[in-house]
Amino acid sequence: MLIAAAVCPHPPLLIPEATGSPGAADAELGRLRTACHQAVAALLAERPDLIAVVGGAPLTVEYPPHAPGRLHDYGVPFTVGDPGEPALPLSLTIGKWLLANHPVPQAAWWGIASDAPPGDCLALGQKLALLAPWVALLALGDGPARRARAAPHAADPEAGRYDDQLAGALAAADPAALAALDPREDRPLEIAGRAAWQVLAGAAGDGPGDEQSQHAFDAELRYRGAPFEVSYVVASWRRAD
Repeated sequence: MLIAAAVCPHPPLLIPEATGSPGAADAELGRLRTACHQAVAALLAERPDLIAVVGGAPLTVEYPPHAPGRLHDYGVPFTVGDPGEPALPLSLTIGKWLLANHPVPQAAWWGIASDAPPGDCLALGQKLALLAPWVALLALGDGPARRARAAPHAADPEAGRYDDQLAGALAAADPAALAALDPREDRPLEIAGRAAWQVLAGAAGDGPGDEQSQHAFDAELRYRGAPFEVSYVVASWRRAD
């Protein structure tokens, strides 16, 4: 059963070794990092039997518990975890870094194909929620990045609308709203988190039109912003009962 969840973004810049010299955005980046660390700490405070870490990947596959995370593809000589192969995708690399300084119970590391249809994401979430009596889930994903590609610093009504939809679903602990996110928007808005968020929806026990557990979780929206023209959201869910 899912007892708690944390939602964090997965930009390389979360890891201090990736940011280089201090810059004007350091204060905002500090707030983002703090929110992520607080969400992970709250997740582990629930004392789960198992933590499932899920993020976008080229394919849907479970990674070995000791698989390392690296930022070498981003020009950063950074590794977290034991040296070896296979290396984790970026999303799970950030997850491994966020968990690195915490005592972690048994963990399951799952990449979900970034283009996976909602049904596959929900099914994986349902599977993960049954892996132990008390399961916590860390879902890693970024929101719209189109602002950074097309017109930096310009308003983007479609990206803003999606941000509102996602933040509302997370703030309300509404799995059905996450399950209803449209994968056809991933490419035009350059969204890298939809599949992971829908794994959370499946783990929480809802699909589109199923509102039975809509209020089963208390929620806290810890961060919402686009400091580098990419939307990031940090949230915590805790089972209300």
